[in-house]
Amino acid sequence: MSMPVLSARGSLPSGPVLKYYLYKATKSVEFYRPIMYLFLLAQGLNFTQIAILEAIYNLTTLLGEIPTGYIGDRVGRRNSLLIGTVLISVTLLGIGLANTFLSLAVLYVFWSGGYNFRSGSEDAWLYDTLTDELSEREFARVRGRGESAALGVGAGAAVVGGYLGSIDLSYPWFVAAAVTGVGSIVLLTLDDPETYKQSESDELSFRRTVEIVREALTQRNLRAFILYYYVLYAAVTYLVFVFLQPIFETVVVDLGVSPAQVESLLGWFYAAYNLVGAVLSYYTGLIKEHLGIRTWFLFLPFLIGAALVGMYFVPVLALPLFLVARGVSDVTRSFAGQYVNNRIETLGRATILSAMAMVSGLAVVPFQLGSGVLSDYVSPLFALGIGGGVLIVGSALILLWESPVNDQTVHSR
Repeated sequence: MSMPVLSARGSLPSGPVLKYYLYKATKSVEFYRPIMYLFLLAQGLNFTQIAILEAIYNLTTLLGEIPTGYIGDRVGRRNSLLIGTVLISVTLLGIGLANTFLSLAVLYVFWSGGYNFRSGSEDAWLYDTLTDELSEREFARVRGRGESAALGVGAGAAVVGGYLGSIDLSYPWFVAAAVTGVGSIVLLTLDDPETYKQSESDELSFRRTVEIVREALTQRNLRAFILYYYVLYAAVTYLVFVFLQPIFETVVVDLGVSPAQVESLLGWFYAAYNLVGAVLSYYTGLIKEHLGIRTWFLFLPFLIGAALVGMYFVPVLALPLFLVARGVSDVTRSFAGQYVNNRIETLGRATILSAMAMVSGLAVVPFQLGSGVLSDYVSPLFALGIGGGVLIVGSALILLWESPVNDQTVHSR
């Protein structure tokens, strides 16, 4: 039997977990993130077309999550991650070369497909690996530190991406494609956990998989949480990342910054944004210990909703909100992963987690399309303000119906 992944004294993580951290560090979205929407606007797209691209991405997620999760459960979580990583690397290269809405729409389908293969399998691989080492309760802490590693590396990547974007908005995509490809090499050194190998997943039929997913989604201890987090909270807060760049540009230009400096300034802002996120993610376990998952989820939607409404009236408030957005998002995602994983069995785990992402992808589509139209006719700040109001009212209604977070837990080997 292997030793726990983290000792009481905080000794070094096990080999598989260290490789997990290295893999997370190659998820190089920060190269292109500072200029992503500026790149799309530079190709002649408007906000409505950008919203359509995001909708295409999420509709692909909707259609692909359960099939790719099923593949992950059948062929192995490592192999599913490998397929997704290679697909994302090739797609990033294609986006950097694309210059029409149609070509970008096709690439967004493949981009989403790559993340389909990774979305459920990554957390399933980690949770089962920790189960092998009798440390599944450490999931939120380890996942948080993995995000911290990614964000720490991403801080430097954001600065580089901002400067590369000031030269040519395509360059960050090319670099991101290369670094993502390195992740494939790391994945080749990993193996699937014993917990997965012993779960009889090779005999899992697609019909049985669908039954497992249906049973999980309708559990009394999960149904309100799915609505609360995966449908409402995730859909509204996703818009923050869509509109960060145009709102940032508007705010800093109003403060006197030259438009020519926006791209490089975005790189530095994303570096700070990543460093703040890295700190928050690193202390995910400490936050869980002292604040608790229940308290976090009961108060956070109302705080975020109020902030989104407030920055419409005081736009400069967008800067501190954006600065902490990534860290808060990653901590929340780690808590959600811990909460769901504790309530499902190993068999079909990747498919169930993919189904959660599928639900979120479906929910975000009307928010994306509505916010794109509102942004074109009014402004992105107005669209986020409306989203904040929806988050507050919707969260209150769900709480009146049923508590989304409870203490019931399922632990499995």
